[in-house]
Amino acid sequence: QVQLVESGGGLVQPGGSLRLSCAASGFTLDNYAIGWFRQAPGKEREGVSCISSSGGSTYYAESVKGRFTISRDNAKNTVYLQMNSLKPEDTAVYYCATDYLSYCGFRGSPLGPWGYWGQGTQVTISS
Repeated sequence: QVQLVESGGGLVQPGGSLRLSCAASGFTLDNYAIGWFRQAPGKEREGVSCISSSGGSTYYAESVKGRFTISRDNAKNTVYLQMNSLKPEDTAVYYCATDYLSYCGFRGSPLGPWGYWGQGTQVTISS
């Protein structure tokens, strides 16, 4: 079964850090750009970041620039989203996603939307 699997979410205090992981099941990630988007209750989906298949191109939403870092380890078939200096407004379900292409921006914007995504992982920032 081909799927993306997110992990690493949790509850942290403001100012804390989390590292999300996106692993592939049934296929290898190294040929594909991978994005992250998030959705908070009652809010629209927001593209957060994207990394090209080589890792040479990365993109970030203004709301996370300087705090989040996307990276990939193709040997481990995993993409990461390191999130630092977390704020309550970062609270959302985070999804990794792909269009099974090597570059970000197939549908116009490098921050999505994408056609395929995993089940998501909850991130809650609260004191």
